[in-house]
Amino acid sequence: MKGQRQRSSKIQSKLMKYIWICVIPLIILSSIAIVRLYGLYQQYDQLVRNITSANEYNMIFKESMDEMMYRIIIGNANWTDAQEKLAGDDPKALVKNATEHFEELKKATVKDNVRDDLTALIRLLGILDERVDDILVNVEEGGHYDENMEMLDMNIRTLTSLIQEDIQIYIYDEAQNMELVRREAEKSLLMTIRVMVVVLIVILIVIYILSRRLSERLTKPITELVAMTDKFAGGDFTVSYHPDSDDEMRTLADSFNSMVKEIEHLVDDIHKEQEIAKDAELRLLQEQINPHFLYNTLDAIIWMTEAGEKQKAIQIIQELSSFFRISLSKGESEITIKSEREHVKNYLEIQRYRYQDILDYEIDFDEEILEHHIQKLTLQPIVENALYHGIKNKRGGGKISVCGRMKDDAIEFTIRDNGIGMDDEKLGLLRDMISGKVVQEDQRGFGMANVQKRIEKMYGSGYGMSVDSAYGEGTCVTVRIPIT
Repeated sequence: MKGQRQRSSKIQSKLMKYIWICVIPLIILSSIAIVRLYGLYQQYDQLVRNITSANEYNMIFKESMDEMMYRIIIGNANWTDAQEKLAGDDPKALVKNATEHFEELKKATVKDNVRDDLTALIRLLGILDERVDDILVNVEEGGHYDENMEMLDMNIRTLTSLIQEDIQIYIYDEAQNMELVRREAEKSLLMTIRVMVVVLIVILIVIYILSRRLSERLTKPITELVAMTDKFAGGDFTVSYHPDSDDEMRTLADSFNSMVKEIEHLVDDIHKEQEIAKDAELRLLQEQINPHFLYNTLDAIIWMTEAGEKQKAIQIIQELSSFFRISLSKGESEITIKSEREHVKNYLEIQRYRYQDILDYEIDFDEEILEHHIQKLTLQPIVENALYHGIKNKRGGGKISVCGRMKDDAIEFTIRDNGIGMDDEKLGLLRDMISGKVVQEDQRGFGMANVQKRIEKMYGSGYGMSVDSAYGEGTCVTVRIPIT
């Protein structure tokens, strides 16, 4: 066995070595390609940014500058006023911003032709700044209108036209550089693809040769086990695998055979439990959607509508819709305690419309428990028992109180009614039905027994319900579940 383990270790080492031989060239090649392409991308992105920013000046600089100076000359704008400057009527600021922007572009560029374009452009902006100063001085002195208009036509508008032309030349040269970068990236990408294709072909050849040498040693027992697994996945629990070799595959085969037998037993148990749980839940759900409850509720809705109490009819329809929505819960077996509380409230509200002369209720849950989970249809069957077997059998009105509290390491609910209650004999029979000692499904207590069975199945025998009652005084049911 020690020699076998050593052989297995060598096989594993060889596999890892072959993998790295195949992977390392790809990693190196991919890293070089990524670094190269990322550098070209950064250049391309910077050129796009430069062209975009310059194009904004190309579109607005001449028009803005010419209009500002014209308004200043005719007295329509006071360039010295702070409000006017804030509104954008400051030609000096416009020239300064443009100069600073193109100086930044000049510092960042590495191309001589682009640097020359920007140098000429910045020089024209300096001349424009001087001509703007000349006009602003005349405006402050006053009385130079004709001279200023001539300077506007001969100097300002001429200079802004030249600046616009230089910006277009700069944009053109940057576009040329961008095209060069694109071609270089395309060339680099094509070269990388060619090299990677060659490397991949070489790696595939190497992998094929190596796999042929290792396949017989490794794949034959695995293939046989896969065939057994396929039969097992198809539902054949009689399969078993017994390899000829006395190595790790034998251990794996023994584990597989044990697993098959264990799963066979578990599947049988699960099928039985699912049938029991499905039957119990279906019957409990049928109790919630029993025809009498639905017919009586619909009758009440019809009566309210005919009596003109449309708002009450709408309310009870909403309660009924919410009641059935939570009862179904998209097939989920667990819901939040908040939803369970809403379910109980819907049920009691519907019943209060029908038994408004004899039924009152109170629901009080601690906020800290509302987001914890509980099996659906846990509290409502108990509340239903309290109504039909407690309150209705008592003369006069009655009240049902439903409370939920965090207690120690569990959550505890109490459903209390002041109905007719039970004597010791009936209380004992109900307790036996809940515990499963007595089965009388056509009598009172089936829903509660079902709830108890589902709680024990989900949480264990330490959780469930207890019942206390006294004839003429009422009944109290306590339900205890773990914090989930």
